[in-house]
Amino acid sequence: MSDPHTPYKKDRTLEKALTNKIIDDYFDNSESWLRAILRMCIFSLAHLNGQPVFVVECPNQAVAKRLSRKIYPFRGIVYFLTDNFNAGDRSLFCYRDSSTGAWRCFDTSTNSWKALSYPQTPATPTE
Repeated sequence: MSDPHTPYKKDRTLEKALTNKIIDDYFDNSESWLRAILRMCIFSLAHLNGQPVFVVECPNQAVAKRLSRKIYPFRGIVYFLTDNFNAGDRSLFCYRDSSTGAWRCFDTSTNSWKALSYPQTPATPTE
């Protein structure tokens, strides 16, 4: 997710390439509506509290909420990307709240929504 201190036109080429690769490889056999909605998102890997987490940056609240109810296809994606079988299967489905500017994320480890400040930064993010 974009930190407000980054330039307006931050180059998201790497994240978009990762997103497209995951959709093409990992979600190839999923429903077409899921692939279509995922193409609106940006995927990345981050660490929260020292644990790897798969971050799905959604364009709006509706997309984030829809994906948060369909978490099964996302289980194990950290394993898929890193071959780290000791990693958790934690995912975050996030959107920027337009009224507050804060990031709201559904955390699959707690099955709850929470506000996170700068879930992805050059350094390890903090909750």
